[in-house]
Amino acid sequence: MNAQTIITPAGERLVLIPEAEYAALVEAAEDAADNAAFDRIEKRLASGEEELIPSDIVDRLLDGENRVRVWREYRGMSAKELAAKAGIAKPFLSQIETGKREGTVDTLRKIADALSLTIDDLVG
Repeated sequence: MNAQTIITPAGERLVLIPEAEYAALVEAAEDAADNAAFDRIEKRLASGEEELIPSDIVDRLLDGENRVRVWREYRGMSAKELAAKAGIAKPFLSQIETGKREGTVDTLRKIADALSLTIDDLVG
């Protein structure tokens, strides 16, 4: 590395390097940060804290389909199974999925828990 050290009138030591070397250092730091982020996600995936969602599910959510229904189907559950696991009536779940009724925060939390999600995953 071709570096030059200078001392300011205030006594601060500064190191001057060519711009190309500076750019290489910045790129290396960015690569290290990217690698660390990748390692964190990889650990979260391995521990089950994170999951990969297929693009068709993401597309359905982004297209505005009912989140409860999309997640229920993705988890491979019937409406009857989800209602039972969440402790709510199947007709009520059906009304939530069709948009005829909105679930309370408590109800959505129960549904989220039954689907192994956070409530934020169910509300837009």
